[in-house]
Amino acid sequence: MHPRSLFRSAALALAVSLTLGTPSALAAEPTTAAAAATNAAVQRKAVAQGLYELAFSPKQNAVFVASSGGFGDAAGPSQVLRLNPDTLAVETAIPLERKAFGVVLDDANNRLYVGNTVDTSVTVVDTTTNKSVGIVQLMEKKVGKDGKASYTHDLRELVVDGANNRLYVTGHSGEGSVLFVVDTKALKVINTIAGLGNAKAPGLALDTKAKRVYTSNLLAEVVTVDTDSGKVEQRFKVSAEQPMNIALDPAGKRLFVTDQGSEMIRKYQASSSGFESKHPGQRVLVLDRTTGKELASIPTDAGPLGILLDAPRKRLYVTNRDGGTVTAYNSDTYKQVATYAVPTHPNSLALDARKNVLYVTVKNGDSEPKGSEESVARIAL
Repeated sequence: MHPRSLFRSAALALAVSLTLGTPSALAAEPTTAAAAATNAAVQRKAVAQGLYELAFSPKQNAVFVASSGGFGDAAGPSQVLRLNPDTLAVETAIPLERKAFGVVLDDANNRLYVGNTVDTSVTVVDTTTNKSVGIVQLMEKKVGKDGKASYTHDLRELVVDGANNRLYVTGHSGEGSVLFVVDTKALKVINTIAGLGNAKAPGLALDTKAKRVYTSNLLAEVVTVDTDSGKVEQRFKVSAEQPMNIALDPAGKRLFVTDQGSEMIRKYQASSSGFESKHPGQRVLVLDRTTGKELASIPTDAGPLGILLDAPRKRLYVTNRDGGTVTAYNSDTYKQVATYAVPTHPNSLALDARKNVLYVTVKNGDSEPKGSEESVARIAL
């Protein structure tokens, strides 16, 4: 999630799939009238530099968004911003010592966990006092062949099991990605689980009932970790060349994976391993998470990245970075039901399930002035 590295940036949404003869679901284009109606439902506000992930808290009735502040001479402060969920006005700015990227909310325990990607650590924020209450260092720097000390792994996604006081964070490395396990009471790392693959492992999802963590990696694999044993339980080769963000069906066996088809990633794969791409991506791959079998392929707009499943309403939402849209699908039929324009680069998603409102971080494009603020969009569904 950091622009200094090809795979650290949230901009590099990954996930490419081979159909392998499986029928693709047809995405219906909304009519002009429908498109106008969905666009009218979008409210948007510029709030700070370097926005990344966000979370909605029903308990606090607030949106929390991570702001890294950006990089370079024009960079702003690193902070978590507490937004009014109706107006998107900043209610509180929570200062952080380290740059903020990924977030996950444990609403029951009033904690927001913030991934400090470039420092391989997690900042803990108390959502009742709006203050940072600690930092968990996930690993220490190591001296490389160049004689310089640096972190061997960087971070992206976080998931939390509040009832069992556990936080899971993926640590990325082409030499071997890992899963960090944090005790959220003691605020310390209690396990580092190896075996996620010798490639970046961007996707992460948790099934608390089944006691399983699911990850994806750039070796076209889905890797399942048993949270009781702390060991890799299953590893599937999947028909996704660049599997990225993941959403789980809580009532079934489905796994939804965004499939971007980035040309930049293809070039990297080809140059590093002789990889030959066979699918253009730009879809969501639906898998059976017990077998890895492809169940469906859902076409999207350009550059799909973030993904969120609202299972009770049977809705699947996807941010399309290059398309500048959020697309909505019926999660049972896989038909497209709406498109929301949020240019330039929609990134991450959060849902107010009670009011049926979707929140989206929107990254600036290259044409935006250096140091300009990025936006949060509010979509009344």
